[in-house]
Amino acid sequence: MKKLTLPSKITLALILFLPLFFMVAALGTKIGLWGYEIGLSTMTFGAGMWLVGIVGVVAMIALIIALVRKPRSGLAIGIATLGLIVPAVFAAWGASVSGVASANPIHDVATDTANPPEFSKATMAARKESGANPLNDYQTPLGQLEAFAGSSNELKIRSHAQIITKRYAGLSPLPLAGASQADAIAAVAAAMEDMGFSDITSDEKSGRVEGVAETFWYGFKDDVVARVGDAQIDFRSVSRVGRSDLGANAARIEELRGKVEALLGQR
Repeated sequence: MKKLTLPSKITLALILFLPLFFMVAALGTKIGLWGYEIGLSTMTFGAGMWLVGIVGVVAMIALIIALVRKPRSGLAIGIATLGLIVPAVFAAWGASVSGVASANPIHDVATDTANPPEFSKATMAARKESGANPLNDYQTPLGQLEAFAGSSNELKIRSHAQIITKRYAGLSPLPLAGASQADAIAAVAAAMEDMGFSDITSDEKSGRVEGVAETFWYGFKDDVVARVGDAQIDFRSVSRVGRSDLGANAARIEELRGKVEALLGQR
C-alpha cells in the first residue's frame, strides 16, 4: 500500500464504499430508518449516481497517474481499472432501472381489468394506515390521477386497463377446471405461503384470499388478492408506494398463478 499514490488509495476506498452506500440506502429503507423517498430517490438515484460519477473521475485520474508514473505499478493500474468498472456497472444498472420503469408505468395489475378483485376492509385499512397509494378506477385515464400528473401526454390518455391489456397481454385468470372453490382457496393460500407472503387470510364466503409480499431490498410491500369464483380465479397485485412497480406485480401474479395451477393439478 505504501507504493500507491493518494488517488489510488482514494479510488480503492471509494470502490469499497460505493456498494456499501447502496446497501445502506436499501436496507435502511427496509428497517424504517428513513422513508422510501429518501432511500430510493434521494440516496440511490440522487446522491448515489453522483457518487458513481465521482468514483469514475477519481479512478480515471488514478489510472492516468499510474500509467505515467515510473516505474509503473500493476497494482495501481488494476485498482484504477476496477475503479472504472465498478461505477460503470452501477451506472448501467441505474439506466436499466429507468428503462424498466418507463416500460412499466403503473403499480396496480389485475387479470380482470373490467372488474378487478377487491381488497377486504382490513387490507384497505392497513393501506390507509401505511400511507399507501390510493386504488384507482381502471378505466380512468392516468392524466386524471394525481400520481401521474407529471407523465407524458402519451401516457396520460391511457388507462390502467389499456396498459395492462397491452403491456401484460399474457396475464389471464386461472380456470378452476372442475376444482372446488374450497380446494382453490386452499391452493391459493398455500401458494402465497410458499412465496413468502405475510398476513395471509382466506374468506370462503367471499372467495377472497389475501397476502402481503415484501421485497428484500428496500422492503417495499405489495398487497395481493385472489378472487375465487365459480369458474375461475382472478388475481390482483398492488404496490403500496411508488409509481412504477418495475413489472414486479405482473411477474408476481404470473408466479402465483403458476403455483396455484400446479397445486390444483395435484389434487
